[in-house]
Amino acid sequence: MTTPLVRALPLAILAAAATPAMAAVEITPSAGAPIVELSVTETVLGAPDTATFSTGVTSKAPTASAALRQNSADMDKVIRQIVALGIKREDIQTSGINLNMDYEYGTDGRAPRFIGYQVTNTVTVKVRQVDRLGAILDSVVSQGANNISGPYFSIDDDSAAQAEARDKAMKRAQMQAMDYAKRVGFTGVQVLAVSEATYNASPFGGAEMKVRAMPGIVAAAPPIEGGQVGTSVTVNVTYQMTR
Repeated sequence: MTTPLVRALPLAILAAAATPAMAAVEITPSAGAPIVELSVTETVLGAPDTATFSTGVTSKAPTASAALRQNSADMDKVIRQIVALGIKREDIQTSGINLNMDYEYGTDGRAPRFIGYQVTNTVTVKVRQVDRLGAILDSVVSQGANNISGPYFSIDDDSAAQAEARDKAMKRAQMQAMDYAKRVGFTGVQVLAVSEATYNASPFGGAEMKVRAMPGIVAAAPPIEGGQVGTSVTVNVTYQMTR
């Protein structure tokens, strides 16, 4: 994707402020020459080596304290099982504990009836062996997990993919800037400012699986396909046309 803008000097060129995901350089332009600003995005696809999913337990009881005690005991079993599967503690993080009143909703138009409390405890888990993901999900459900969300696939160290995408984006920006320059009677271009932003995206749109296990139903290991994930770099480059 490319977004061009051509304008004439004198104008001040300000590079974007640097952030952890954005770097910038700046050169003062000379007066009288037109400039072209391009925004170019390139994406490099690769096989994911990391998957993240959320899982947890929802428990119900007549009182809040009873619901919390039951949920804590059930969730402890799930976390112990995750650790037993070889997942490191630093790859397990509690993402939410919710306590809510529980109501029964009739179909005859009567007002909802309070029946107790509901507690949900959820952890986010990072799996560094994607081919084990299906068996891991099956195992946590067998130990009492009744909520699953995800998975989300990624590349743990995507620095090489970022470098490749950046190189492609800069080459395409240079080629397009030269094309603009030649079309208006100039012979070359000089870089005045560069900034970039990086992000990860799935070519499949980031589909999500949500499962709520039902009591008495034996789970089976779900088939999991990691596909590919994209590492994208957008470069914003300002060129000055030269003769």
